[in-house]
Amino acid sequence: MGDGHAENRPALRLPQHAQISREVARKDMADHVKLGPGGIREIEFMAQVFQLIRGGRDLGLQIRPTLSVLALLVDRKLIPAETEQELREAYVFLRRLEHRLQYVEDKQTHMLPVDAENRHIIALSMDFPDWPAMLAVLDSHREKVSQHFGAIFSDPEAGEHPLTGLWQGQLDEDTAIEAFGNLGFRHPKEAIARLAELRAASRYLQLPATNRARLDAVGPRLIEAAGATPAPDTTLARGLSFLEGIARRGAYLALLQQYPMALRRVADMMCASNWAADYLNRHPLLLDELLDPRLYEIATDWTGFRQILRDNLAQYADDTEREMDILREMHHGQVFRLLAQDLAGLQTIEHLSDHLTELADTIVQETLPLVWSKIRNRHCEVPKFAVIGYGKMGGKELGYASDLDLVYLYDDDDQDAPENYTRLGQRLNSWLSSQTPAGILFETDLRLRPNGDSGLLAVSVDSFRDYELKNAWTWEHQALTRARFCAGDPAVGQRFEAIRCEILRLPRDLAKLKEEVVAMRQKMVDAHGSKSDTLFGLKHDPGGIIDVEFIVQTLVLGYAHEHASLTGNLGNIALLRMAGELGLIDPQQAEAAGNAYREYRRLQHARRLSATPKAPIARDEVEKHIAAVRRLWGAVFGS
Repeated sequence: MGDGHAENRPALRLPQHAQISREVARKDMADHVKLGPGGIREIEFMAQVFQLIRGGRDLGLQIRPTLSVLALLVDRKLIPAETEQELREAYVFLRRLEHRLQYVEDKQTHMLPVDAENRHIIALSMDFPDWPAMLAVLDSHREKVSQHFGAIFSDPEAGEHPLTGLWQGQLDEDTAIEAFGNLGFRHPKEAIARLAELRAASRYLQLPATNRARLDAVGPRLIEAAGATPAPDTTLARGLSFLEGIARRGAYLALLQQYPMALRRVADMMCASNWAADYLNRHPLLLDELLDPRLYEIATDWTGFRQILRDNLAQYADDTEREMDILREMHHGQVFRLLAQDLAGLQTIEHLSDHLTELADTIVQETLPLVWSKIRNRHCEVPKFAVIGYGKMGGKELGYASDLDLVYLYDDDDQDAPENYTRLGQRLNSWLSSQTPAGILFETDLRLRPNGDSGLLAVSVDSFRDYELKNAWTWEHQALTRARFCAGDPAVGQRFEAIRCEILRLPRDLAKLKEEVVAMRQKMVDAHGSKSDTLFGLKHDPGGIIDVEFIVQTLVLGYAHEHASLTGNLGNIALLRMAGELGLIDPQQAEAAGNAYREYRRLQHARRLSATPKAPIARDEVEKHIAAVRRLWGAVFGS
């Protein structure tokens, strides 16, 4: 990579970047400024590969901006200053061009325009008199990038892949069965049939020639990658569905073709989780995340994430659709990184839920002012409005596909406040839950507001307090134990928290409280329990998740007037422990029930990632946990 420093040093032969059929991959990517030859991705990959190799022992290289990494590589004498200068100038030029392309095309694109008018507009925006002048400079930059790239990477997998004949159906059945068997497949005939079905499908036959060439280059390596997973048959089936889904998306096929590391990670995720496979099918844009060597860094820079999100949104301040897509793309990207870490065993369920909740809070916090700014005739610059999270959102126990239970409050005497804040709530809900080309953010549930579906969408804090004091049901006070301020005006959030503590600390008739909680619990068992002697529903069955939640809620409502610390939104396990320390329940029973709750959540999470997310489990797998929860239930409720 430059004279002197690269002298006598062999090119890196990294499996993370085998350049499979590189010329085929380049044909229809020549106009792609990110993934094409000499493009943005090649510069980023050059920086990242040094981070991969040396970042573990050189902490200084564990930074994010590509240009900063390149500068450090010069300081470390890993690349010459002239190389860094050429790559930096190319990177700045290509990024600037990328932004111009997206502005002119009004969409997320990295392709150079084909029509003369847009070419002229782009050239002028880049300070060139015409397209040929700009193209000459672009080509010069890309040629330099390609030269440096070629100096680093050799092509360890050049030529036809050994499994090409298997992919293309050129082997007789016995030979194909043997080949699949040698790769670890348990059902070779089914794999052969799937491949034959794909080749015969009209969708495959009608693909452009370049896409078919890409698919035929990626396919054999998918078989190979599937064979390296613990469940080759499942991985190949899910992987083929994914390839079919992106078959017309040349850029995605090129990415998998040029970066086998990404294909192997796709195979690993497809094997590990049906939910992950579905998520990647819905959002193939996330393939790019698989190239980032920082994918498995578990520390999330939330301040940096917010700033990048704000910067991206600021570029499209007058484009609502693009703003909504940016929110979704960045949310999906962060979820995908957490998912990859989760499947690699790097995240506990508690930490994962904390991250997913922080992500949801951040998205709501950044969306709220955007929505308010688009409301006509708003009566104030900053809304005196708060978003309150209930349920898993309030308890910081969000999973990958959890709904957001939200209540909207305001504290504003202006005559236009009720109408404007109702409109704000409606639009915020729409921004969060609407389907756009980039997908959705969250399913939302607003039924926990006062008077449920028949109540006002946005409620004044005074009305909220009055309702909670005079009209709320016991189950609504139970829900309040896990509610918290998530976004909006902190002053309104503080008023809500004061009301929440006031309600939770009301003296209650303990016997009547327990009677009402038991009656409500029985209704839920009757409606949702599995009613099986051998199977166990983690959430609804007696001895399960809801039993633990109801125990905690009863302890809070029954004793918070004596012990203010019970009003803290600390999570069910911590509150059980606290109740044990306060002498309200037996500490050992509290610990056992807390362990059961943790295990139930782990199993529930594992089910979410599987192909059968709502399937009950064998009762004998969790019998000791069921017994622990039922013992504590009996101690608290006397039944």
